Amino acid sequence: MATAPRDHHLVPDHLLVVDDEPTVRELLRTALRYAGFEVDAAATGREALELAARRIPDLVLLDVMLPDLDGFEVIRRLRAQPRSARRGAGGDVPVLFVTARDDRRDRLTGLQLGGDDYITKPFDLEELIARIHAVLRRTRADHPDRLAVADLELDPEGHHVTRAGATVRLSPTEFRLLHFLMTNAGRTMSKGQILDSVWDYDFGGDTGIVDTYISYLRRKVDRCGPKLIHTVRGVGYVVRGPRP
Repeated sequence: MATAPRDHHLVPDHLLVVDDEPTVRELLRTALRYAGFEVDAAATGREALELAARRIPDLVLLDVMLPDLDGFEVIRRLRAQPRSARRGAGGDVPVLFVTARDDRRDRLTGLQLGGDDYITKPFDLEELIARIHAVLRRTRADHPDRLAVADLELDPEGHHVTRAGATVRLSPTEFRLLHFLMTNAGRTMSKGQILDSVWDYDFGGDTGIVDTYISYLRRKVDRCGPKLIHTVRGVGYVVRGPRP
């Protein structure tokens, strides 16, 4: 496959593959991980809804023919869920149908229910990956500056932070610190780098203030849900999503 892996310093987009065929699920999981995505997979509609509620995906690849709820019912239920500050726990998370149902009426139904694209099997993997990137670009166009790591979201313009859709109230310094770490998500930042970027005045090389504010942030950001702010001993701190 021509698509090369992404730079692993970047936070990968999280995709949810929903297909009841084990060979298709494994093919997509392998190919999409190679292309730099983080991938979860579900074999049924109910399992897909449970996974999407537990962790908001950046995009769902959804088959129509599933053993319990069909894909059309899955997207109806996703679209009925409350929206978060970015894309709801499903409310307007992008959905790309990947299905053997190639009838024109099925395509129209999928798009009318809120699907962002519709591709039929058998598909070309490179085209599918290109379409995924196109959908992600389109759906992010309204909020190009928002930052997200797992279910943690930061809006620099609105000065607003949420975790799993719930508002996280931060002081101005805590907000600047989190913004810096999320801008560099996946990269370990030294205490010196953090001090230089977040604080505008000289602490004489004393990085203790960084440790203090990291502890403040952890109490608010990592209070519920998987830990996102990590210590790299002898180096500094990093914000990253849970390991698969």
